[in-house]
Amino acid sequence: MYQKHPKIKIGTLELCDLPELGIEKMHVRVDTGAATSSLHVDNIKKFSRGKKKFVSFDLHPDIHNVETIVHATAPIEITTTVKSSSADIEKRVVISTLFRLAGMEWPIKVNLTDRSEMTYMMLLGREAMDGRVLVDPEFEYLLSMEDIDEEDDLPEHYEEE
Repeated sequence: MYQKHPKIKIGTLELCDLPELGIEKMHVRVDTGAATSSLHVDNIKKFSRGKKKFVSFDLHPDIHNVETIVHATAPIEITTTVKSSSADIEKRVVISTLFRLAGMEWPIKVNLTDRSEMTYMMLLGREAMDGRVLVDPEFEYLLSMEDIDEEDDLPEHYEEE
C-alpha cells in the first residue's frame, strides 16, 4: 500500500492540542481498542442557529486542576449510540475538530461524554489515528516529553523507569 505521508510513532500517552476548542497540551490516552475518540465535557447544551445544530460544553484541559474550565461551541456532526467499556449504552453528540500532535494536525471526529471517572480527559481512538500514526505500547510520551515543562505536567501516577 502506498503511503502519502509517513506515519509517526506515538506512545500510549501523548500531549495534544485541540486548537479550535482553545486547548493546548492536553494529556490524551491512545487506545487502539476503541474505534472512536472521546472527550470529557460538562454542561452539554444543544441548540440551533437557523437549520444548523450546535452544542456548547465545558472542558477541563488540565488534569491537575479541574477548576480550570474552557467553554466551547461546535457544530454537531451526528448523534450516535456508543457502547462504553463498561458495556453501558449511551447517546453521544459527535463533533469534528482539529487535532494537533507533534506539529502535525488533522480533523478528527470526537464524541462528547462524561469521563470524570477516567484518568484522562481524552481518549484517542483508531478512526482518528488511521493512516497517520503507529502506536508503540511499550512507551508513553514518545513525541511529547520535550513539551512537558516540569514534573507538575505529568499525571499523578506517572513514573519514569
